[in-house]
Amino acid sequence: MVSASADGIRADVVVTGAGPVGMTAAALLAARGVRVAVLERNSTTSDAPKAISLDDEALRVYQSAGLIDRILRVIVPGVGTRYFDSHGDPVFQARAPEPFRLGYPFKNPFAQPDLERELDAHLRAHPGVTMHRSSEVTGLVQDDDGVEIEYRRSDRTVASLRAAYVLGCDGGRSTIRALLGVGMTGRSYDEPWLVADVVGDDHDERYGMHHGDPDRPHVIVPGRAGRCRYEFLLRDGEGAPEEVPGFALVQRLLAPFRTLAPEQIERAVIYRFHGLIADRWRIGRAFLLGDAAHMMPPFAGQGLNSGIRDAANLCWKIAEVLAGRLGDPALDTYQTEREPHTRATIRLSERLGRVVMTTDVRWAQRRDRYFAKALRDPGKRAFYEQMRYRPPQVYRAGLLVAGPVSGPPAGTMTGQPRVFDSATSSISLLDDVLGTGWVLLGVGVTAGELDAAAHSVATLAPSAARMATDHRLPSGPGRLLVDVDGRLEAEFAAYRGRIVLLRPDHFVAASWVPGHRPALEPALRLPHRTLSRT
Repeated sequence: MVSASADGIRADVVVTGAGPVGMTAAALLAARGVRVAVLERNSTTSDAPKAISLDDEALRVYQSAGLIDRILRVIVPGVGTRYFDSHGDPVFQARAPEPFRLGYPFKNPFAQPDLERELDAHLRAHPGVTMHRSSEVTGLVQDDDGVEIEYRRSDRTVASLRAAYVLGCDGGRSTIRALLGVGMTGRSYDEPWLVADVVGDDHDERYGMHHGDPDRPHVIVPGRAGRCRYEFLLRDGEGAPEEVPGFALVQRLLAPFRTLAPEQIERAVIYRFHGLIADRWRIGRAFLLGDAAHMMPPFAGQGLNSGIRDAANLCWKIAEVLAGRLGDPALDTYQTEREPHTRATIRLSERLGRVVMTTDVRWAQRRDRYFAKALRDPGKRAFYEQMRYRPPQVYRAGLLVAGPVSGPPAGTMTGQPRVFDSATSSISLLDDVLGTGWVLLGVGVTAGELDAAAHSVATLAPSAARMATDHRLPSGPGRLLVDVDGRLEAEFAAYRGRIVLLRPDHFVAASWVPGHRPALEPALRLPHRTLSRT
């Protein structure tokens, strides 16, 4: 692995920005044996409660990083979002289509300072991570062998780090993006919103509340231990982005909900929303993640979650390239795979803002009449209550081998049911059984068929297991996974009688009938040494 620093510190990857996305990326890399240096301009973790919701997919990522026990300490196990009409009456509550499919609650409020402290403590205790706070990036130079990052310490001295790759996780005003000369495309919205995070609040709901009152659209998201977030669309003359809102404004807007003292305000800001995407997410050995790569309105609650998806997609690929199991071209698939879903999520956030947060009285009345009628239809009610309008996280191109038109799809994320593991005679979540690397899963195949398939992909060093089907317990050597509640067989029903190759991020890379393995080498951007065809 490449790296040497001018001040004697070695790293494989430099992460710039120690916000939640940067520290998540560092944790994922470190969990895979990658040496990481983190550069952050601030001296401490943030005390500003910015991001406020983690979804089940993000919690699964923290499980793979060895962090889930820490993160569960700071969340409210949430149950979705409740929407209200123009008169304050509840319309419907959006929940998970299939609760606990990924192993965790669906949508979970939290306070960003709590999350950052847990991430920081984990990284400081990890032997593979070096944290550099009070270190501001000032330069970046790349060559064929690596990238050198120059930074300035708090004492104004200048140092540098050299690594194989650099991850720009430094927010919407990204220094790395500016140094790389990358622009952003999209639009910003003129409407100013007041966001107030307060303590001592009586709201104890385990769901967010979006109020479509055209007179004053607003959002309420309760948190832990009396924390609560309030968001209000401001009228002309009440405030402008970047202005510091006065206590009188915050107090007046919160008056219908609670009394408020100045010391109960953790943060109050006025800002406008953006729907922007960086034109390029990879430039040589540098990558953009999170707000450095994309910014979106908050109405779908996916800003931070999208950044965590970026880290989950990219970090395992970097680890595999550094380990020699993938070729460097595999890293080009980062934007290929992530950008379509990010664009779709931004569009969803924008649509939710227009529909739920409209100030047009007649449009709001039409909206309310539509939902009053639509929700009487069981199919339409399920569409909204199960959030089927969310863009699916499915890859159409990238590190995957598409199956035949009539065959099961590649590029989909598998769920995480509980399974009985014959190797340990215990019941565990699927990811804990299979680990964080490549996985070869034989769904209703023989031990010999799985062994032959494992030999043919040996250079990926996959773990291997058979999945029992039809409520039977077949004999034979090797690990056997047994369904305990019907969810394992349901999850892999489309792959019955096939070998399934799972990527380290739990997406299906390929599947095939035993003895008919497709050509994986070009699709997976493997190094020049090829897999066995046996």
